[in-house]
Amino acid sequence: MIATTTIRIDHATLPDQFDRSRMNAVAEAIEAALREEGIKAEASDLFSHLKVELPTTELAAASAVLADMKLI
Repeated sequence: MIATTTIRIDHATLPDQFDRSRMNAVAEAIEAALREEGIKAEASDLFSHLKVELPTTELAAASAVLADMKLI
């Protein structure tokens, strides 16, 4: 069994470079950025936040990608 980590990103905290009216596109952009770094993650839009699920073993690498994107 693989341990999974969930990262939640509040819509209100998104940098201006992201279009808040197209949250599914933002989730897709996050997935693509992580995928480019070899991180398999699933991002989805929920009511008030984005949810990013990934293997816990990839948390440090994913955090670096998300920090570069100014998401965390």
